[in-house]
Amino acid sequence: MRVSVNGIGINYEAEGEGPPIILLHGNGEDHTIFDRLVSELKKEYRVFSIDTRGHGGSERVPVYHYSDMVEDVAAFISELGIEKPILYGFSDGGIVGLMLASRYPGMLSGLIASGANLSPKDLKLSFRLPMRLKYMYKKHPFIELMLKEPNITEEDLRRIDVPVLITIAENDIIPLSHAERMRRAIPDCRLVPVAGEDHSSYIVHSDKLFPLISDFIEGTARSFVPGSKIARH
Repeated sequence: MRVSVNGIGINYEAEGEGPPIILLHGNGEDHTIFDRLVSELKKEYRVFSIDTRGHGGSERVPVYHYSDMVEDVAAFISELGIEKPILYGFSDGGIVGLMLASRYPGMLSGLIASGANLSPKDLKLSFRLPMRLKYMYKKHPFIELMLKEPNITEEDLRRIDVPVLITIAENDIIPLSHAERMRRAIPDCRLVPVAGEDHSSYIVHSDKLFPLISDFIEGTARSFVPGSKIARH
């Protein structure tokens, strides 16, 4: 399916019935990374899987900014009349989710972010340096986006008025200390470290997050204990 927001065409899929949840993928990906997760979520929820601008089936633009992606998602929610969805974002999708929750109080009912960072310098050097070299040769706008943005402040995080769950993998490209800093800045936030995984291994073409997301949506207490285990299917 396709909807026009902010003058560009955004591709998305909508499946299932129940409370709404929006899924946002990472840099250079598309909504299909959530195939296995959607298969579980759609049994209980109305799932909207979006291709952010320039990704998947959505329209390309010359330059990319997280701020524009935030406005796209806000317009998407308004255009489709989605009432207070949960938003789950992975990597770049988590960045967009944090910015959206800060910029638009009351729009979401909750936010889950996996492997998100507040600024480029928060990425581990072992990831950032190869990306710089890659950009020197390819000049790809998606890489440029990661190297120059986001610029989210702790003041921005303090404006978030919904419950937030952050996950960070043991072998993530984001240090655990950075995730801890986000947890402390967001008023109602829990952090779940994920053992034995890397940045994307428990998310891309995986349903390992389903129990955690489901419990978050249902408001149960089990998943909000730091260090909770993610079920392995």
